[in-house]
Amino acid sequence: MAPTTESNQCEIVLVGCGAPLRGMGWYHAQQLLQNECPSGKLCYVVEPWFMGGGAQGPGGPEFAKFMEDTKNNHDVEFLMSVKDLPPLPAGRNRLALISGRTADNPRLLKEAVDANCKFIYLEKPGAPTVGELEGMREVAKATGVTVLMGYNKNVCKYVRKAREFAAANEGSHVTFVSNNTYESTAESLGECFERNCEGMLKNMAIHELALLVSFYDVKVDNIASVKADRDFSSCQTLKGPSGKEFTDFDKIKFTIETKTGKTVSVQADRCGGDTSYAKVEIKGEEVFRHSMPDDDDKANVEVLEKKYPGAMPYFFSQDPDYITVKERVSNNCANGVEADGVATLDIAVDTLKVAEFLTPELQKQLAKFPLAN
Repeated sequence: MAPTTESNQCEIVLVGCGAPLRGMGWYHAQQLLQNECPSGKLCYVVEPWFMGGGAQGPGGPEFAKFMEDTKNNHDVEFLMSVKDLPPLPAGRNRLALISGRTADNPRLLKEAVDANCKFIYLEKPGAPTVGELEGMREVAKATGVTVLMGYNKNVCKYVRKAREFAAANEGSHVTFVSNNTYESTAESLGECFERNCEGMLKNMAIHELALLVSFYDVKVDNIASVKADRDFSSCQTLKGPSGKEFTDFDKIKFTIETKTGKTVSVQADRCGGDTSYAKVEIKGEEVFRHSMPDDDDKANVEVLEKKYPGAMPYFFSQDPDYITVKERVSNNCANGVEADGVATLDIAVDTLKVAEFLTPELQKQLAKFPLAN
């Protein structure tokens, strides 16, 4: 028997948990189990891989231990498929938090709709292609289902502070900087390119593109120009663990100007470290910067590092923002309170369109004028 929700809570179904310490779904579960999101209660976990073919493989035993503990301590039910969900009890609202493989999302969304999930929290980028995401949008519209996106940087403190500073100071130019902690080696980046084969702009930097769509009028038909910073950027073709070759950016910086007169820049570096930030420049001089994590966040990071040793570092730096998005979506589902600042499925479609437009354009700019080694 799954946990009983309170009158002001929705029933949450986590679809795609992943391995403990590694999977984003697992970290969502940790926050929900510790009541970090008061408007929602985790009632079901759907995890076909580690309850099936992956049970004896890497991460399988760790998942089994997590499942046993969660069943015993929280009464959460674990299922092989969304189709195994029981009927929704009268008077409850059900939210599906889909955090599985991107390629599975179109099927999972349809199954969640069929299981009476009237609200869906969908992890970025939502689907592998624009066409698939548009199809998902049509399913949601036809069935009256609300789909909101896990673009957590839309509610980040550092983004808000940079935008507020720029709005108050004429002539400001904002650059959103995203860094990650891969080693700058062919082996490390090759593994990264293969595991994230959709490409940097559909994966690591998709959050920044969502910011551009949400706050800077960036849509494909409103882009006047895009210019790659060749001094910073790098695009490589590397072999992944399978032996196949993958071409992707290991770092990229570009500036977009819109037809409506807005300019904004994005910088992303897979080997740039564990701090992301937004900076504001006026006449080429940096006048403001706010980082994630900031000093307040770093204290929380230290607590979480001790609590979950060995977990993915980015879980900790973005911990407050994951909570904010989940709580706003849960409150929208349970109580009808608008999910302020949370990206919609329309924003996700436009974001993916921008990613698909920019990737070949930026690769072309870098290939046309290759840098000397």
